[in-house]
Amino acid sequence: MNVDTWLTHVGLHPEENCGIVNPPVYHASTVLYDSLDAFEGKHSVKVSYGRNGTPTTFALEEAFTKLEGGAGTVLVPSGLAAITTALLAFARAGSHMLFSDSVYGPTRRVASRFLTRLGVETEFYDPRIGARIAERIRENTALVFVESPGSLTFEVQDLPAISAAARKRGATVVADNTWGAGLLYKPLALGADVVVHAGTKYVSGHADVMAGAVISSHETLPAVRRAWQDLGQTLGPDDAYLALRGLRTLGVRLPRHQENGLALARWLNDRPEVTRVMHPALPDDPGHELWQRDFAGACGLFGFLMDCPNREALAAFLDALTLFGLGDSWGGYESLLVPTWPERIRSATPWESEKQSIRVHAGLEDPEDLIANLEEGFRRMHATR
Repeated sequence: MNVDTWLTHVGLHPEENCGIVNPPVYHASTVLYDSLDAFEGKHSVKVSYGRNGTPTTFALEEAFTKLEGGAGTVLVPSGLAAITTALLAFARAGSHMLFSDSVYGPTRRVASRFLTRLGVETEFYDPRIGARIAERIRENTALVFVESPGSLTFEVQDLPAISAAARKRGATVVADNTWGAGLLYKPLALGADVVVHAGTKYVSGHADVMAGAVISSHETLPAVRRAWQDLGQTLGPDDAYLALRGLRTLGVRLPRHQENGLALARWLNDRPEVTRVMHPALPDDPGHELWQRDFAGACGLFGFLMDCPNREALAAFLDALTLFGLGDSWGGYESLLVPTWPERIRSATPWESEKQSIRVHAGLEDPEDLIANLEEGFRRMHATR
C-alpha cells in the first residue's frame, strides 16, 4: 500500500473494540486474572500490567514499527527517554561510545555526564566523517550514535558508510530520526540497528504531546526491550492516543512543512543580512548530495546565520516576530524561531562562525505571511543601529 493509505489504517483493530475506529484510551495499572494458573502464566499474555502496555500503546507501537520497517517498538515518555533507553541497552562499564559532534544538546549531556559516571568512555566525532569513522572504532566500541541532519547545524551524515564500518567491528548504530519523521529517512534500511524518535515533534504534530519511541531490528530488539522493562519506562495512554491521531495526518502535513521551509530558506538565502542558510535540500548546502541520495524529502526545520551586531538588535528582530513563537521544540503546526549558539557545545569540530545562528521551524501558516513577518523583524533590527 502507498504510505498515505497505511498511515490511515495501521494499528486499527475495530473488530477488537466493538467496531470503534480509534483504539480506546486504556487507563490501566492493575490487570486481573481469573485463576492462579492464569496469574502464574501472565508473562505469556499480551496485557499483563499497565506499564507493559495496553491496546492503546500497542497500536502506536505497531505504527512506529511499520513506519521505520523495524522488528518492534517500545514507547517512552519523551524523545530524550528514547535516547537514554537505547544507550543504556548497550552500555557496559569499560566500553566506548561514539557520538556525532552535532547531536541534540541533551544527548550530549547524557553522553558526557551520565554515561561517564557508569564507566563508559564517550567520544565525539566530526559529523562529516563518513567511512573514516573506522579510525575511531576500537575493540571496546559498543555503539555509534548518528543524528542526521545534525541539531542546530544540519550536517548530513553518511549513514551507510558509518554503519558498514561499525558492523565490521561489532558496534551497534543508533540513529535519531526525529528530523526525518520516519517518512523522509529510513535509517534501518541504510544500515542502522536502532532508531529513536521524539514523537513529540512531527508524529504528534500539534505541540501538545511528550512522547518517544525506540524502533529496533530483530537482532537488537531483545536488548532494547530488556532495558525498557528494567528502567520502568512507559508512555501515558492519553499521549499515546494523541500521538497515534497525529500520525494519521503525517503524510499530508510533512509536504506542507517542506514547502514552507524551502520557501523561507530560499528567501533568506537572498537577504543581505543572512550569510548562510543551513538546509540540506538547498543545492549549495555541503550535505545536499547525501541528502538527495538518502532522503525522500525535507521537513520544516533548518537554520541560518546572520549579521547581528549585538543583543539589542537580536531582541528587536525576535520580538517583532508575531507569527514565529520563541520557544523550544518543533514539529507542531506552528512556526518557531530561536537563537542558537553551536560554539558553546562543540568539542570535536569547533564552530568557527561568529555570526548569530538561528534555528527555524516552518509551520503550516501561509508562507507569504511568514516572510512578511521576517521582513518586519529585519526592519526592526536595522532600526536599532
